[in-house]
Amino acid sequence: MRGTGLALAVAIAVVPASVGAETGGKSIHDSYAATAQRLIEAALRDTDGLSRLQYLCDRIGNRLSGSPSLERAIEWSASEMRRAGFENVRTPLVKVPKWVRGKESAVMIEPVQKPLWMIGYGMVPGTPPEGITADVIVVSSPDNLKDLGRPHIAGKIVLFIANADNSKLSYTLGPAAAAAEGAVGVFIRSGFPMQGPHTMALNWPTGATRIPTAALSVEDAAMIQRIVESGQQVRVRLMMEAHQEPDADSHDVMGEIRGREKPDEVVVLGGHIDSWDVGQGAHDDGSGIIGAFEAVALIKKLGLEPRRSIRVVFWVNEENGGAGGRAYREFVSDQVRNHVAAIEDDNGAEKPTGFGFGGSQQQAVFPGAFQRVVDIAELLKSIGADKIVPRGSGGDIRPLTADGVPGFAMRTVGTHYDEWHHTHADSFDNINPRDFQLHIASLAVLSYVLADMPERLTDLK
Repeated sequence: MRGTGLALAVAIAVVPASVGAETGGKSIHDSYAATAQRLIEAALRDTDGLSRLQYLCDRIGNRLSGSPSLERAIEWSASEMRRAGFENVRTPLVKVPKWVRGKESAVMIEPVQKPLWMIGYGMVPGTPPEGITADVIVVSSPDNLKDLGRPHIAGKIVLFIANADNSKLSYTLGPAAAAAEGAVGVFIRSGFPMQGPHTMALNWPTGATRIPTAALSVEDAAMIQRIVESGQQVRVRLMMEAHQEPDADSHDVMGEIRGREKPDEVVVLGGHIDSWDVGQGAHDDGSGIIGAFEAVALIKKLGLEPRRSIRVVFWVNEENGGAGGRAYREFVSDQVRNHVAAIEDDNGAEKPTGFGFGGSQQQAVFPGAFQRVVDIAELLKSIGADKIVPRGSGGDIRPLTADGVPGFAMRTVGTHYDEWHHTHADSFDNINPRDFQLHIASLAVLSYVLADMPERLTDLK
């Protein structure tokens, strides 16, 4: 899932470069430039990270919460952390929802016979075993349902032809609104042609009637729209075996390198180990977890011993529940006060441009802390990953940032991520090796400096 972050409720003041730039009498550059360059060079030579990511994608594959493949990935990840020499490798229990897709299909039966390219949304119910056969009604947004009225919608499948302005409304409000007017199913047009339809979890309003809901390819949605607009009725048979089973046992995965002076203070970084059950979860979020893993492995390989501990966490169930992030917050309990920073890489493995930095809407970012982060990012200028923007959180670290932990979110060029993630195209062949190495370098430098510099960001007013 794309790490959206939470908007800051403060304006970032312009701060002189000297503010917060000193660490024990030396600037960030003077203190860490040589070490940062060593980490960058090591990351750009590294092949172990790419090999691990390939194994995760090709040998384990997609990793939906509650699935056997996710549990294989968890077992393998913990083993790899131990093999890399991480300390305190743990897999604490997390209860996760178990939604099962099953077989699914859609066929247009009038005015012509044609299979439709679809994929069911997550956390939706299925159809009866024989499927649903119904006419299709085309609308542009949930607001149009009120204009049409229940007599025109009841018993039909609603197709939302969303544009850029109302696409989010279509999948957040559309299914429940259509069900309230008597619709028996919903199609939502996907956003990108030739990439296949996208899946994601739907969150239903409390008390809403849940009905089968699927994403439909751009091409098939456009065809249905053209036929309907010509005055011809379109009839479709939709079959989905989707169903919810009892919550399943799963696990977060974590390991660390212990700090030399303040081991109880922690910089935590990672991503989510679960993925949707299509594609291989390469960009979302295999690259994030393996990138974080390899960043810390390189710190250890180079014999660097930061002042504080650096902990890698592979959070579970980010895609359809967020249980792993919440469980980790409960796991650390009152020790959340010892979390110096939380870093999430969940925007895919395209070329990094820098980081969003911030926290929750309730947390102000002190100008000194923001300037310190800008100074740290300057160490990544040689690889073009030095841009810092006032926005930094993610689904897994949000429970931490909500309690005041400074949050960071990796930012990338974002050229193709939206086309790949949550589709069959999220596969290892769409990983650019050099871009992935740049992720490793960026995570290694940021996490090491945050863990080693004398002050904590929250000390910098």
